[in-house]
Amino acid sequence: MAASTAGTGSTGGEPRPDVVGMWTTADGHIRQELRSDGRYDEARGARRSAYTGSYTVTGDHIDYVDDTGFTATGDIRDGVLHHEHLILHKEV
Repeated sequence: MAASTAGTGSTGGEPRPDVVGMWTTADGHIRQELRSDGRYDEARGARRSAYTGSYTVTGDHIDYVDDTGFTATGDIRDGVLHHEHLILHKEV
Protein backbone atom coordinates (compact mmCIF):
# COMPACT_ATOMS: atom_id res chain seq x y z
CA MET A 1 0.00 0.00 0.00
CA ALA A 2 1.31 3.46 -0.84
CA ALA A 3 2.12 6.13 1.70
CA SER A 4 -1.07 7.73 2.90
CA THR A 5 -2.52 10.89 4.28
CA ALA A 6 -2.96 11.29 8.02
CA GLY A 7 -5.26 8.76 9.59
CA THR A 8 -6.04 7.07 6.31
CA GLY A 9 -4.96 3.96 4.52
CA SER A 10 -5.38 5.19 0.98
CA THR A 11 -4.63 8.29 -1.02
CA GLY A 12 -8.40 8.92 -1.27
CA GLY A 13 -8.45 10.46 2.20
CA GLU A 14 -11.18 8.22 3.59
CA PRO A 15 -10.61 7.30 7.27
CA ARG A 16 -9.68 3.67 7.86
CA PRO A 17 -12.40 2.31 10.14
CA ASP A 18 -10.02 -0.33 11.52
CA VAL A 19 -7.62 2.39 12.73
CA VAL A 20 -9.84 5.31 13.75
CA GLY A 21 -11.34 5.02 17.22
CA MET A 22 -10.41 4.45 20.86
CA TRP A 23 -7.63 1.99 21.67
CA THR A 24 -6.96 0.92 25.27
CA THR A 25 -4.59 -1.24 27.28
CA ALA A 26 -6.15 -4.27 28.99
CA ASP A 27 -6.21 -2.46 32.34
CA GLY A 28 -7.72 0.71 30.80
CA HIS A 29 -4.89 2.85 32.15
CA ILE A 30 -3.80 4.07 28.70
CA ARG A 31 -6.44 5.23 26.26
CA GLN A 32 -5.42 6.42 22.81
CA GLU A 33 -7.99 8.00 20.53
CA LEU A 34 -7.00 7.96 16.86
CA ARG A 35 -9.22 10.52 15.16
CA SER A 36 -10.23 10.62 11.50
CA ASP A 37 -8.54 14.01 11.06
CA GLY A 38 -5.10 12.45 11.62
CA ARG A 39 -4.78 13.63 15.22
CA TYR A 40 -4.45 11.51 18.34
CA ASP A 41 -5.15 12.16 22.01
CA GLU A 42 -3.70 9.81 24.60
CA ALA A 43 -4.84 9.70 28.22
CA ARG A 44 -2.90 7.98 30.99
CA GLY A 45 -4.79 7.21 34.18
CA ALA A 46 -6.50 10.36 35.40
CA ARG A 47 -4.31 12.52 33.16
CA ARG A 48 -6.40 13.46 30.16
CA SER A 49 -4.60 14.52 26.98
CA ALA A 50 -1.26 13.40 28.40
CA TYR A 51 0.06 13.21 24.82
CA THR A 52 -1.44 14.76 21.70
CA GLY A 53 -0.18 14.97 18.15
CA SER A 54 -0.61 13.68 14.64
CA TYR A 55 -0.28 10.27 13.06
CA THR A 56 0.02 8.79 9.59
CA VAL A 57 -0.81 5.29 8.46
CA THR A 58 1.05 3.32 5.80
CA GLY A 59 -0.36 -0.15 5.40
CA ASP A 60 -0.50 -1.55 8.95
CA HIS A 61 2.24 0.79 10.24
CA ILE A 62 1.52 4.00 12.20
CA ASP A 63 3.98 6.87 12.64
CA TYR A 64 3.25 9.29 15.48
CA VAL A 65 4.61 12.80 16.03
CA ASP A 66 3.47 14.41 19.26
CA ASP A 67 3.03 18.14 19.62
CA THR A 68 6.45 18.48 21.28
CA GLY A 69 8.18 16.75 18.33
CA PHE A 70 8.68 13.34 19.97
CA THR A 71 8.19 10.47 17.53
CA ALA A 72 6.92 6.92 18.02
CA THR A 73 5.68 4.05 15.91
CA GLY A 74 3.08 1.33 16.03
CA ASP A 75 1.84 -1.61 14.02
CA ILE A 76 -1.56 -3.23 13.79
CA ARG A 77 -1.32 -7.01 13.78
CA ASP A 78 -4.41 -9.22 13.93
CA GLY A 79 -6.54 -6.28 15.08
CA VAL A 80 -4.17 -5.40 17.95
CA LEU A 81 -2.19 -2.14 18.07
CA HIS A 82 1.43 -2.68 19.13
CA HIS A 83 2.54 0.85 20.03
CA GLU A 84 6.16 0.83 21.20
CA HIS A 85 6.00 -1.34 24.37
CA LEU A 86 2.20 -1.13 24.70
CA ILE A 87 -0.50 -3.55 23.57
CA LEU A 88 -3.81 -1.80 22.85
CA HIS A 89 -7.18 -3.20 21.80
CA LYS A 90 -9.83 -1.26 19.96
CA GLU A 91 -13.02 -0.48 21.82
CA VAL A 92 -16.19 -1.49 19.99
